[in-house]
Amino acid sequence: MAAASGVSRATVSFVLNDDPHQTISAATRDRVKEAARTLGYVPHGIARALREGTSRVVVLNIEAGLESHYSRSYIDGLDAELAAHGYVLLVRHGYHTAQATQQVLDAIAPRAVIRFGETYLTGRELNDLGGGWRDGLAAHAALQLRHLVDNGHTRIALALSDRESPLAATRMKFTGLAASDLSIPRPDSVVIPTERSACAEAVAEYLTREPEVTAIAGFNDDVALRVLMALQDLGRRVPDDVAVIGFDDNGYGKYSNPALTTVYVDAEAHGRLSARLALDLGVGSLRPPPARVVVRQSA
Repeated sequence: MAAASGVSRATVSFVLNDDPHQTISAATRDRVKEAARTLGYVPHGIARALREGTSRVVVLNIEAGLESHYSRSYIDGLDAELAAHGYVLLVRHGYHTAQATQQVLDAIAPRAVIRFGETYLTGRELNDLGGGWRDGLAAHAALQLRHLVDNGHTRIALALSDRESPLAATRMKFTGLAASDLSIPRPDSVVIPTERSACAEAVAEYLTREPEVTAIAGFNDDVALRVLMALQDLGRRVPDDVAVIGFDDNGYGKYSNPALTTVYVDAEAHGRLSARLALDLGVGSLRPPPARVVVRQSA
């Protein structure tokens, strides 16, 4: 291949491996890639793994209860960025024992292992890749609460799913800190069941117990949409009687009546950022845009 493209073997290696530390002209890269296509070059994964000490695989572990619209979009970004650098993503869902995890590591020798939401699961909540209060979960939770406060609400509840999430406690912590910064009472939490009648009963019981609450912030859009349904079943007007805001814009809120106000986070950009960090490529100019409130009719 080096002879066919008129360059050194080292240059061929740099081009095929997309080495970010080498400055090679576009014309030279094109010649090497054309030679590879002409000669039918196909990378040999096992040989490359033996030479590099790791495979071209990156493993992402997602624990039970963390699957969401955000995680799916994050995977899309992570996978796309890894693929652009010649790597393959392996996603493992659910709970895995240490023994099972070690078997995977021994079998494929991955380049890196990423634990989805690791900083929030290990007590380092403000050390996330987004900078915590700048563009991490803390900032996103504060943005959700601030929108309600800016619209005149001071007594707010955080609606949680009846499906246990490892992030529920962290989310409550961030919401409480944001409330303190905004000088409003710390929001209570209310669990919203999946089944329709139970959902309405839970919301009715909570609002009877806490009649001063005028806004409910959903843990995610799924929960917020259940709250909307329950309020309609109870004859409550949204947002006149109770305002509702979602989180992680899953795309369905715009079809509800009233349409759901929510918080949009560019999870794909976060996934791409994680890929670059996992490959030690540096982030360059890649910066996830700040989250934003998608204002509709519910809040």
